[in-house]
Amino acid sequence: MFGKVASDLLGLSDVGAVIKPQDYDKVDADDYIMHEDQEKIYFLIKSKTDEYCFTNKALLHLDGTSAVSKKRTLRRYSYYTNKISGVTLETAGTVDLDVEIKFTIGSEVFSIDVHKKHLEELKDLYKSLIRIQEMSFENEITLDFAQQSLNMASTTLSRVSSQETQLVDQFKEINKVAFNWLVQTKNQYTVKDYGFVFDKYINN
Repeated sequence: MFGKVASDLLGLSDVGAVIKPQDYDKVDADDYIMHEDQEKIYFLIKSKTDEYCFTNKALLHLDGTSAVSKKRTLRRYSYYTNKISGVTLETAGTVDLDVEIKFTIGSEVFSIDVHKKHLEELKDLYKSLIRIQEMSFENEITLDFAQQSLNMASTTLSRVSSQETQLVDQFKEINKVAFNWLVQTKNQYTVKDYGFVFDKYINN
């Protein structure tokens, strides 16, 4: 009964609607947000069968089998472990009722139809996903450069150290410094929380 009331109240159809922040408590996805870990909803698209919930840390997809079934499959795609790519936004033609945002997260391809009255809001989501895509790409390149730099330094030092005494102790010290440096670099260039990106582009 509540689901039907919520659907009627939110004006849902097979084409997705952008849900306002004041109505997040009326959707199922809100129950699965990790509020205890400072996770926050920034954008939410809902149709009669599906919910697409974009938080600062992940995309939650509640996949419904039909409008009349209560069965749902919940899938969570962390931005940290699933890179975003292929972000596109298709605007509506003269007779079209919907616009479409497409992207890939990890290995999963999404194509979400949204009513064209929400185009301006969808532009904000598009900008956010594009920026996350760019940052992930840039950080991945930087981490690769860091690894290459470390390998080069390690090779050079091993050649010098091989001519010295106490090689084992030197190796252990070099390995410890290298490990700590890699961990520090990875933490610096690996983003788990993109709230600052959504804050910049999405006006809630």
